[in-house]
Amino acid sequence: MDASRPAHPGNSMATQWLLNIGHAIDHMFLLIFATAVTSIASDFGIARWEDLMPYSVGAFFFFGIGSLPSGRLGDHWGRRKMMVVFFFGMGAAALLVSATQSPLQMALALALLGCFASIYHPVGIPMLVQSAVRPGLTIGINGLVGNLGVAVAAVTTGFLVKYVGWRMAFAVPGVLCLVFGCAFAILATREQAAPAKKKAGAAVSAPGVSMARLLLVMTVAATSGSLLFNFSTNSNYELLTDKLRSILGDPARIGALLAGVYAAASLAQVIVGHLIDRMPLKRLYLGIVGAQAILLALATVTDGWVFYGLQFLFMAAIFGAIPFTDAMIVRFVDDSMRSRVSGMRLAVSLGASSIAVWMIGPVVKQAGFATLLGVMTATAVLSLLVLTQLPATPAPRRADASPVPKPA
Repeated sequence: MDASRPAHPGNSMATQWLLNIGHAIDHMFLLIFATAVTSIASDFGIARWEDLMPYSVGAFFFFGIGSLPSGRLGDHWGRRKMMVVFFFGMGAAALLVSATQSPLQMALALALLGCFASIYHPVGIPMLVQSAVRPGLTIGINGLVGNLGVAVAAVTTGFLVKYVGWRMAFAVPGVLCLVFGCAFAILATREQAAPAKKKAGAAVSAPGVSMARLLLVMTVAATSGSLLFNFSTNSNYELLTDKLRSILGDPARIGALLAGVYAAASLAQVIVGHLIDRMPLKRLYLGIVGAQAILLALATVTDGWVFYGLQFLFMAAIFGAIPFTDAMIVRFVDDSMRSRVSGMRLAVSLGASSIAVWMIGPVVKQAGFATLLGVMTATAVLSLLVLTQLPATPAPRRADASPVPKPA
């Protein structure tokens, strides 16, 4: 790919950068709590961090269900306007979380954070890919930056909690988010009209593919993927702490090790995005989800540095599955309604998968991390079975391929 050529000429370079940064912010802010939960529980007088985890479920529930109105507003009111609301809303909500004084206040503030977080995926990603030449690669790079936000959440929260307290772990990113909001409001490319008001493009041709079947399989698979993402990213810090308990116990070092996992695993999304533009979707998707199941099963019976090595691999497989549903929407859904379709899919998948956040504390408290990893393995196997029903489609034609000349 020519790095000098924009992947999506409809957006300025500043817009592309800010949209990708928005993805990092979206994931980072939702995971600060999970990384700081032990410190927050101690501050609130709660003996076990597991008892505080269910208070964050509202954030993930509204992160999912809020995608419905967010997607509709993105198509009908405008994606640029909604992204301005996203940046300022996320920053203000993070500052509110930092000021809470009780678990109930924390739950309400996190729920508000989840409402604003629900804007990004049905609005920001369709805005980013609306003119993409290589949508798979564009989505992969966006996923890489988003999951670097997960890595940043792990390392910065660990250091901020250690040196200045958990409140600053929310307040400092909150202020930075407001700064990015100002930059987006000033620099982002102006929309000529809301997507739903533009003339629809040509219908997407997919011979032999039932749209209803495609959407059903995509939604169920996305729900399984979201469950794995929430199970892993919301428990990985405490999971790694438990697995390395006999080796080290410094929270900042644990955060740095976990950041390394997320940073390395996030590269899988760029590789997968590149392959999506060149390979049949079903074959590639099945291979990655199959790897998830095998690696998670192995992780249930390992400890120490062996587990840490497996964590790199199973997180690469979990992150590597993320670009597929967005790639299918780009391939089969017209831009004029992509935010609404994304919103419907996300409302179901993320809303249902919010149960993962609620389950982590009780499951670990009662049965331990081995059971949690077993549940994750079973989820991957279920996803694999569902994906066998995905319609087979040929590899997409490369954007830089030369047309085959017709015979005279």
